[in-house]
Amino acid sequence: MPRTLDPETKQALAARLRYYRDMGIYDFYRRAGSMEESQISSQPATAQELKAEATVTVLKSETMDLDPAAALRLIRQDLGDCTRCKLHKQGRKQIVFGVGNPRAELMFVGEGPGADEDLQGEPFVGRAGQLLNKMIEAMGLKRDDVYIANVVKCRPPGNRTPEKDECDTCSPFLMRQVDVIRPKAIVALGAVAAKTLLGVADSMNNLRQRSYDFRGTRLFVTYHPAYLLRDPRQKAEAWKDLQTVMSFLGLHIPHKD
Repeated sequence: MPRTLDPETKQALAARLRYYRDMGIYDFYRRAGSMEESQISSQPATAQELKAEATVTVLKSETMDLDPAAALRLIRQDLGDCTRCKLHKQGRKQIVFGVGNPRAELMFVGEGPGADEDLQGEPFVGRAGQLLNKMIEAMGLKRDDVYIANVVKCRPPGNRTPEKDECDTCSPFLMRQVDVIRPKAIVALGAVAAKTLLGVADSMNNLRQRSYDFRGTRLFVTYHPAYLLRDPRQKAEAWKDLQTVMSFLGLHIPHKD
């Protein structure tokens, strides 16, 4: 039988869980096979076992009965007015969390907000965002059909590339977004998003035109819209990538006459 924790212990361990979350730790695992079921009822629990059980209890109580929209609001609440990395000291105006359908089958992940996104509080609303909208429409979808987020939630100064420590600090929130939305497919837009999500250092040429198992979904890689604005010659290659995603999702692919 599961061990029942008294309210005071639950409250204390819930506070400990929030502390771990503030440090960017979100995944907890119970060590399997350490006790037989018969032993559990007769032996006192260790502090480690109680903490593991309370962690599972708290996580389930906070998320199991929530729909994706409510669960995303909870993640945003946990993020707060984030000061976990140095970006909060470097001119960001607000956190840019994510936007779109919380039950989307398709999710796009970029690297970080730019100036327009920092002003409006929504990812991909500037020139690159307008191109992304056209890419989504070319797939036969609307922006409201998909979910859009970034690896880092704060604008890097001067729109520079997010640094590894910034990505490492912020990406756990992105992983929680992915776990809540549970899309069928994720498109990583650009090298930063691809390398952060996949945990590899490789060229875009090697990362593209294939798919990857990722947290129960399939991940695809294509060029960031900002890069396509700088080098429009690569738009045809990006369209090939999107057609691969469309084929996976069972979307109609228009053919030229």
